[in-house]
Amino acid sequence: MSQLHTIPRPLVRLNQWTILLSVILSWVTGITWILVIPLAANLLGILCNYNPILRIGKLFLTKVPSTYIPEDAQQQKFNSSIASLCLAVGLLGYLLHWQVVGHIFTGMVAIASSIAIAGFCIGCFLHFQLKQWQYRRSLKKSF
Repeated sequence: MSQLHTIPRPLVRLNQWTILLSVILSWVTGITWILVIPLAANLLGILCNYNPILRIGKLFLTKVPSTYIPEDAQQQKFNSSIASLCLAVGLLGYLLHWQVVGHIFTGMVAIASSIAIAGFCIGCFLHFQLKQWQYRRSLKKSF
């Protein structure tokens, strides 16, 4: 039986804060390359199961990781995929001098991170809806 993989909530929050603060810093300073930090970290997490932000944050946990509220790792990968896509499109928009595209996509990820920090995960909601759709579709195929 496979073990359920989870991530302690403080590490998930750290990643969300990193995304939000990176977007805000890039807007305030005009240094769009700041967006590479959360983009690279989340892509490494998705592709290699190694998110440096989470690894560094784990060093600062004051309790055993299993004592924190767990977040589903698969769910977090889905969320990181959405965040990475928005960050990449936003960064590309800025690099191509399409400021509106850059602001729209980085704004979307900043808003999503802010709402997640406040307690409602838009990516989790989308993931749930996707799973429900897949389940309903599998029921139709079985008949």
